[in-house]
Amino acid sequence: MRLLMFFTKILFKLLYGVRVSGIENFKDSGERTLIVANHISFLDGMLLGLFLPGPISFGIHGKYYDKWWMSPIKRTMHIFSVDPSDSMAMKTLIQHVKEGHKVVIFPEGRISNTGSLMKIYPGPSLIADKADAYVLPIRINGAQFTPFSRMQGLLKIRNFPKITLDILPARKLDLEDGLTSRERRKKGAQALEDIMRDMLFETSNYKMRLWDSLLLASEVHGKDHEIIEDLERTPLSYSDIFTRAMVLQQLLPKSIKQGERVGLLLPNANGCYITFFAMQARGAVPALLNFTMGESATTAALETATIQTVLTSRKFIEAGELEHLIETIEKKAEVVYLEDLREKLSLFHKLKGLFMAKFPSLGIKRLIKNIDASDTAVVLFTSGSEGIPKGVALSHENILANIEQINASIPFNTQDVCLNALPFFHSFGLTAGSMLTTLNGIKTFFYPSPLHYKIIPEVAYDIDATILFGTNVFLSAYAKHAHAYDFHSMKYAVAGAEKLQDETRDTWMYKFGIRIIEGYGASETSPVLSFNTPTNYKTHTVGRLMPGTQYRLEHVPGISKGGRLFVKAPNVMKGYLLHENPGVLLPLEDGWYDTGDIVAMDDEGFLSIQGRAKRFAKIAGEMISLTAVEELCRHCWPDHEHIALAFSDASKGEKVVLMSTLEKPNRKELIQCAHEHGTSELCVPRQYLYVSEVPLLGTGKIHYVAAQALAEKMLAPKDE
Repeated sequence: MRLLMFFTKILFKLLYGVRVSGIENFKDSGERTLIVANHISFLDGMLLGLFLPGPISFGIHGKYYDKWWMSPIKRTMHIFSVDPSDSMAMKTLIQHVKEGHKVVIFPEGRISNTGSLMKIYPGPSLIADKADAYVLPIRINGAQFTPFSRMQGLLKIRNFPKITLDILPARKLDLEDGLTSRERRKKGAQALEDIMRDMLFETSNYKMRLWDSLLLASEVHGKDHEIIEDLERTPLSYSDIFTRAMVLQQLLPKSIKQGERVGLLLPNANGCYITFFAMQARGAVPALLNFTMGESATTAALETATIQTVLTSRKFIEAGELEHLIETIEKKAEVVYLEDLREKLSLFHKLKGLFMAKFPSLGIKRLIKNIDASDTAVVLFTSGSEGIPKGVALSHENILANIEQINASIPFNTQDVCLNALPFFHSFGLTAGSMLTTLNGIKTFFYPSPLHYKIIPEVAYDIDATILFGTNVFLSAYAKHAHAYDFHSMKYAVAGAEKLQDETRDTWMYKFGIRIIEGYGASETSPVLSFNTPTNYKTHTVGRLMPGTQYRLEHVPGISKGGRLFVKAPNVMKGYLLHENPGVLLPLEDGWYDTGDIVAMDDEGFLSIQGRAKRFAKIAGEMISLTAVEELCRHCWPDHEHIALAFSDASKGEKVVLMSTLEKPNRKELIQCAHEHGTSELCVPRQYLYVSEVPLLGTGKIHYVAAQALAEKMLAPKDE
């Protein structure tokens, strides 16, 4: 039998090039060890049995233990039944681990048909807890591409892909004392799921450049796999993108130097995606300009990032009626139109581009040989909702780390279709709506504006979209105008950038049967920091922090619940570009980012956002969240928009003024609503300002700077 295993091991090495890393972690794990691994193929048990040193036992689900085909395996390996309903079988396995044996268990209980983690059973964590054993996580990767997986039709299957086994350091579950058996079981299952999720992220390769990741995706899914489409209805494959980007990068102005920040002013379309990667190929850093932020903010952005060149399209400028914006830009930078570059296109450019795309090591990789994964890949600009926009410098690995964090938390596959109407200059639209999808082989349909509320549901219906990203404002508007069947194929409707309102959540559930996944983040975190998932979901929270994230909550005087959130993670930006010091990157102190948000975390790790630290008013010595005031008003008057603003007050220090689209608010109604919701009367404004519509940014967020200025003007004494 040993001879058979020896030759089988050699055969696996020859066929699959099996590579094992972290073998020292296996040796250092101690005697009492529960080995947990992801389960992606029928080869998994054999791989672990062949390539892990020393004797190991296996625990398998009870429904497989008595199968006829298990008989020969039982004669060669020590196999246990893992069935939580069979107390004797569990006790036997726990005792076996206590005696100092290493036991392998697949916590998912079945082979994954999603390519990602599925449900994690509590049994393995119970065994580790009762046996006081270490948990040794092992990531199996590559076997999902074999015919022995259950991913046929979802991945490009090949006979002999490379397979890796990554062994991570052993960990204890470290459950606190004093828990009931039910609580201990629940906490243990969550701790094991976190270990598995962390394992997927820690063994991912995010320390590469965006181009490398795109090339890798084409190898995994096939160069002819179609991944982008727009209103022109001409889908493009990886090969098409490579060729067009390699042609376009030749036509870009020769004056553009490697590392130079170049403005990109284009709508969501195939051309924007291709131009983005053409700029990456030249080593330029795309600075994504928000064409909705206005002329003064755009000027500030150009100055902040020292942008000398802006790439755009005449067709887009004319369609968007942005001539005045271009006139403003031309005072600060050279404007280059893609249509003009196209006129310079020659047969030589085409042939050279085709060659460079066909042989990436001689073409694409040669162009970016001096670019490192830690270099800046893109500059985004904060919305400016609370001041002058700041430039946010994100590296290649910042963006790719965020993608891998999401991949470790939620399953996607190549049968998914993403409808992305969020613009590239929106971090959510860039990372989640464009890079996450296309680098995972998911076909992405670019729609030029999220504001076309009636059309977008029709597009979703037409393309059978399964993934949609949006803000509360946009998702609410889509639901209002959509037919009940428009989102029939939708798997994930993901909300971010602002708080998801109950009305929006309920409408999507009752009208479409879809549970919106709410998340939280910032441009500075690439952007996702936390989000709910199908397996970890709690209403009125923004989910749990992404794997690989360190955090701390700092106490804020006057705030009794939660604290100011600081985070440190691979997806946190390189630093800021500030208007007062143009072009100079200001790195974060020791890598920690101050979110500026007051956050509460429950005992399961779910976050709830209490409000921006800047958006609190101190009234009679008590800190009042302006966000909470807005929430109260929405509960009381859901058909109107409301903005709570703080102004100085001689008697109480500060006062809250409500700007609302409700013409004559009844304060008594609001007081009654506050009582019903257990809210302090201090949250009830005493002064009201009527506006026909509240100021909004192009992203759908409230424009607080404009709102404050408007309120000051409305409250100013009238000249006699």
